[in-house]
Amino acid sequence: MIFTTTGTIEGREIERYIGVVFGDAVVGVNVFKDLLGGLRDIVGGRSGTYERELGAARDSALTNLTAQAQAVGADAVVGIDFDYEVLGSSNGMLMVSASGTAVLLKPQGAAGAPAAGPSPWSRPAG
Repeated sequence: MIFTTTGTIEGREIERYIGVVFGDAVVGVNVFKDLLGGLRDIVGGRSGTYERELGAARDSALTNLTAQAQAVGADAVVGIDFDYEVLGSSNGMLMVSASGTAVLLKPQGAAGAPAAGPSPWSRPAG
């Protein structure tokens, strides 16, 4: 599966537009993480705790988008966009939405096929 934020894929031709696909993730941030994030706000610097939560939510949204694209038989998703919202009465939840257009690509000869590699969406553990 190919993912891109652009409307085209260089070197590939779109045969058919299947439709819009979505992936959403809503995560809550607990009191302990809020406390650590608040301390980081006072002292300054980056909050690794919130960054990890945001990354996990983004990965989850992309996983859900991928599943939906595979379910409709897509080869790729183009025009991917991410939206972030804070939810809840005390802004204690984060929603990440990923959307894009599922497409079917025209077949490509083996000589010009792109090399398979790790997913561009995977992040190092840690």
